[in-house]
Amino acid sequence: METSPFSCAPPRAQARACGPLPFLVQRDGTWLYRGTPIRRKPMICLFASVLRRDGEGTYWLETPVERGSIEVEDAPFVAVEMDWKGCGRNQVLSFRTNVDLVVCAGPDHPIRAEWDVPSEGCGMGPVPYLHVRDGEGTFALEARIARSVYYELAALAVPGTCRGVPCLGVWSRNMFFPLSRLPVGDDAA
Repeated sequence: METSPFSCAPPRAQARACGPLPFLVQRDGTWLYRGTPIRRKPMICLFASVLRRDGEGTYWLETPVERGSIEVEDAPFVAVEMDWKGCGRNQVLSFRTNVDLVVCAGPDHPIRAEWDVPSEGCGMGPVPYLHVRDGEGTFALEARIARSVYYELAALAVPGTCRGVPCLGVWSRNMFFPLSRLPVGDDAA
């Protein structure tokens, strides 16, 4: 592929590798640079727009000219707000992330939770995640669903089955997403 002499940046394959960059995305969605929180939301949104994930699960900030790895404690985004329209199979769940991305759960943006594990006591169940965009291979960039949003999801949960196991889950864009086991027998008390 030939590049124009007027091109401002080399093709992606020629991006200069910078190695590890001093960024950390904390579990709560706070972005740190050299241990200091980044306070300017437009700057965080800019970094989030060039965030990629490779086939080994490593997170990268990647521009046309530079590429460097960063550390992410859990997920790079947090779903901080949810809205829903409709009901039943036709319901559409829309989430807003901490970087103002709006994502509608469905076939291209599934909700993932380790729902098929017994919950201990009265603790919070499994943490659900929302697929925001594809990475390389099986590694996606996801948003951790905030606790308050999880409670909203739980309020919308209906009984269903997944892989033949009774569960509670939510519908969005004609897809059922399991959130937890359905309490049965002694577990329901």
